[in-house]
Amino acid sequence: MSEESPAVRLEGAEARLGGRTIWRDVSLEVEPGEFVAILGPNGAGKSTLLKVVLGLLPLAAGRAEVLGGPPGEANAEIGYLPQFRHFDASSRIRGLDVVRLGLDGARWGVPLPFRRGDPRRARVRDAIELVRGGGLATRPIGQLSGGEQQRLLIAQALVRNPKLLMLDEPLDSLDLPSQGALAALLQRICREQGVAVLLVAHDVNPLLGYLDRVIYVAGGEAVAGPPAEVITSETLTRLYGAPVEVLRTSAGRLVVVGTPEAPHVHGSRHEH
Repeated sequence: MSEESPAVRLEGAEARLGGRTIWRDVSLEVEPGEFVAILGPNGAGKSTLLKVVLGLLPLAAGRAEVLGGPPGEANAEIGYLPQFRHFDASSRIRGLDVVRLGLDGARWGVPLPFRRGDPRRARVRDAIELVRGGGLATRPIGQLSGGEQQRLLIAQALVRNPKLLMLDEPLDSLDLPSQGALAALLQRICREQGVAVLLVAHDVNPLLGYLDRVIYVAGGEAVAGPPAEVITSETLTRLYGAPVEVLRTSAGRLVVVGTPEAPHVHGSRHEH
């Protein structure tokens, strides 16, 4: 256990939307430098958890602490990448400028050139190097592959040197090789930068070799722990309130049988 405060801590937390309880009595911690995936069926409250961490949705009960304070207080130290499909092929903005938007995107108009010695120039360069995107910096974003675009968007989220990085379904529009490459990149960022990563995913399989822990949300509850301890027949049967069997193929992939849907294995729909 790290001596630092957890990046995220929930104690007896309950979230409600429109008078409906989404999940209740959730207690969990995400440590600095941990790579954690949030899994579960559509509508279970995965994205709701991110909203709570960002301070966009107050808890109905319980307590939340983010980077040592109340949710929303330290958002300047959080990098957030919402659900995103891709840039239009006609988009001419350079990769470098996409990353720079993480610094001055709140300003209106075209970014002005950095003056000589401006420390922000180094921060943009360092963020691009961190995702190994140097060869993408001067290319139009619309000409890049989905995986390349995601790398630059992650650099955009990292340009402020956050302590917590949150990504909502970043793998969903990528092919399998790009999913694995992105998972490896995020694990490296965790290890080298000490950044905690919270990633919402439908399919845990591309992430399995890289994750420290998972948070599985279903049936109005959430269970956190190592993947091998959480994604089990016993745990998922309890969460879904119906018989569930977790199988592991000879290739090491997980297959869940018996749930109303198993989006953490093969789903493609999105939570709204």
